[in-house]
Amino acid sequence: MSKAPKSTVPSRPIEHHIHIIRGQKVMLDSELAALYGVSTGALNQAVRRNLDRFPEDFMFTAARPKWVMSLAARRKIAKAQRARWAKVKAKKAA
Repeated sequence: MSKAPKSTVPSRPIEHHIHIIRGQKVMLDSELAALYGVSTGALNQAVRRNLDRFPEDFMFTAARPKWVMSLAARRKIAKAQRARWAKVKAKKAA
């Protein structure tokens, strides 16, 4: 008995994955990886290993603005503080 071929038809049309950013059509690596059924890291690694096969403007990396990194740091600190407070609260209740 042979296995049925894996469907390559995406659940949503590809157009929904294409975004316009600063006048450029852009597709996120995570969405492209999902379409190919691979992890984002594997997709990025394959592109880096085969740069000569892609057009020069195929891929770019957007730098995170400082305020995003600051916000992420604040969330991480707040989460750690909540965890510590929960432990203190649990010890008092015991």
